[in-house]
Amino acid sequence: MTYYNNAVITKRELLVRLIQLLDNDTLLDKIDRIPVEMRPRTNSPIRCCVHKDRAVIKYKIMALLGFNIADEEDELTPLKEYAVQALEGYTQNGNFLTVVDEACSSCVQVNYTVSNLCQGCEGRPCQVNCPKDAIMVINGKANIDHQKCVNCGICQKACPFHAIAYLPVPCEESCPVKAIRKNTNGIEEIDFDKCIHCGKCMTACPFGAISEKSQILNLFYNIKHQKEKTVAMVAPAILSQFKASASQILSSIRAIGFDEVIEVAEGANMTTDHETNELLERLDGGAAFMTTSCCPSYMEFSEKHAPELKPFISDTPSPMAYTAQLAKTRYPDHKAVFIGPCLAKRTEAFKNANVDYVITTEELGALFAALKIDLAANTDQSIVADIVRPESRGYASSGGVTNAIKTVLSTEHNIKTELIDGIDKRNIRLLKSLPKKKAGEASFYEVMACENGCINGPVNVSPIKVSQANLKKAMQEIVQDEVCESTNA
Repeated sequence: MTYYNNAVITKRELLVRLIQLLDNDTLLDKIDRIPVEMRPRTNSPIRCCVHKDRAVIKYKIMALLGFNIADEEDELTPLKEYAVQALEGYTQNGNFLTVVDEACSSCVQVNYTVSNLCQGCEGRPCQVNCPKDAIMVINGKANIDHQKCVNCGICQKACPFHAIAYLPVPCEESCPVKAIRKNTNGIEEIDFDKCIHCGKCMTACPFGAISEKSQILNLFYNIKHQKEKTVAMVAPAILSQFKASASQILSSIRAIGFDEVIEVAEGANMTTDHETNELLERLDGGAAFMTTSCCPSYMEFSEKHAPELKPFISDTPSPMAYTAQLAKTRYPDHKAVFIGPCLAKRTEAFKNANVDYVITTEELGALFAALKIDLAANTDQSIVADIVRPESRGYASSGGVTNAIKTVLSTEHNIKTELIDGIDKRNIRLLKSLPKKKAGEASFYEVMACENGCINGPVNVSPIKVSQANLKKAMQEIVQDEVCESTNA
């Protein structure tokens, strides 16, 4: 989940403002005034000056319009021109993160620094143990020459007074695949040959300098003004993010202007059935194990960092892919819109011709707020499909895929399973060791890039404990409805 802070609040305000302007048909007339209105001269600046603050707001708006900040050719190009391109359908290129350089420049440039706790001791273990001769003692205090320092951390470990502090770069620290580093200007750059779109850098950045490139305005414009027919494909995790029942959330999504709504849990039904059969076939054929394939960040990880895992990954499509097939079959003249908590779903959708748009939980919440939609006022129970299984909604939580498969497996199959909960440095080592696994270990591995699963995705809006409780209620709703139907029958 995105850590709740002022940068997140700013992003939410920007989304709401943009949607309201578009809803009122004043977006092109007023979009260039947003930075001035949000950062007036009368307020104390967040950064060095009000002009810097306004520049940050401008570039954050560009990202929400779907643009890569690095592609800017003329700093004087007004936001109105970018908005026109966004409404016409700015072409995405498959890379869905961008760095707001004006916001990023405030971050630390070095990792190790000497604090005033330095005692200038005679032993000088920091200086003696430095392998690069990067430490000198000046006026009785240690000083680090950052031109020589290689950030090995030996000096910090050697100091008996804990006088050397490590200053992390949050985005770099959070990235499990080392896909983000500073360039020569001190601005973070994302290496998309390494990036798995897990969103960890985005949630870790305290300046809100990393943003996903959004499709929200183009989608809402096409719904409102172009009268484009749309079908919303709602991920199970969405049902965990708002204080409302599943039927209220799904009905409220339709109230935004979607013509049809399908739960991605329907696609999860199909993923469960196919993946179970595939697992049994592979094991019968002598395979040592199989891993899940529904997490797009894990799929990108295997492609870019662990190709040795690819023969062991399930070929079964994800719930989104199956749901998109259903959507195009039932509503062939509708645009299919995936709504979920996952940044990496943008990359999966980019490769899937059946998915036309992706919007996130954050963006859905902004739509509800901007359009003043009261979730409690929308209670169409018929919108919940009878075919949805409780365990299919459970896909949103870690262990959910495994649980769904176990409900399908007959009791004669005693298959050992294991959960790899979150792609971090430790679990990456575990994943890369799997092809060398010994007999008798797990036969089925569920892999989730986000710890605790999709309910803890990078663009969610609810704390994990609340999400877990809400998802449990959403799963119980189906069981209760089935009991009621059975009783009535």
